[in-house]
Amino acid sequence: MTESLEFSALLQLIDERSAAFRSAVAAAPSLDAPVPSCPEWTLFDLVQHLGTGERWWASIVAAGPAEGPPAKGAAQAPRELAALLAWYAESNELLLSALREAGPERECWTWWSAGVSPTNARGVARRRVHEVLVHTYDAQLASGTVQPMPVDVAIDGVAEFLDTCNSTPAAWPHEAATIHYHATEGRSWLLSLDDTGAWPAPLTVDAAPASASATGTAEQLLLFVWGRLTLNDLKTEGDQQVFEQLIAWEPEE
Repeated sequence: MTESLEFSALLQLIDERSAAFRSAVAAAPSLDAPVPSCPEWTLFDLVQHLGTGERWWASIVAAGPAEGPPAKGAAQAPRELAALLAWYAESNELLLSALREAGPERECWTWWSAGVSPTNARGVARRRVHEVLVHTYDAQLASGTVQPMPVDVAIDGVAEFLDTCNSTPAAWPHEAATIHYHATEGRSWLLSLDDTGAWPAPLTVDAAPASASATGTAEQLLLFVWGRLTLNDLKTEGDQQVFEQLIAWEPEE
């Protein structure tokens, strides 16, 4: 696992990003406004998705160690703006309360159990920070109120995505490759892809040369790995097909 933010900082960020998300929703002309970065979704769909997810993860953390997740409850999000924002705020508090009560080291079910990220409340909190961070961008895009992401949070977001979504012991089905990601703020990461799986790490001076690399701000890199930007939005070098193969890869563990 790469270095990440402290548990208390993660909880504070969930709360802060949730407030920014609600502000973006409130600023939109309508809950029926389309979300350009989430095709076929309206702003209402986005709020319902995020709030339902927070309630589901609250129940997962509260359940502790388990072989599988609890069933997702049927969405009960109200359609009126004030009521919807209150429902989402309640969803956020349910998640935070479950995390606070559990503490950072409490084990629980996670879908990333075979990768680098820990299968505990700390891993859940880190994942939810960046889920809310990116969906706040989505909501701001829909309402025309896009604001820069906090740099330190975006930096951790790139590392978290690699730790959680791009780490697996499933064999890479293509020729072995190495990807370098460079944030202009001074942080870089390595992703090794071979028959042992996919493994991220901070980039060091003695690292293997890159098969392909991508450079941008931490926010741009984060939005790229989350599918909001494309390679054309970044400075790239090497074999771009490696990125295309990684995006298309659905490993079976």
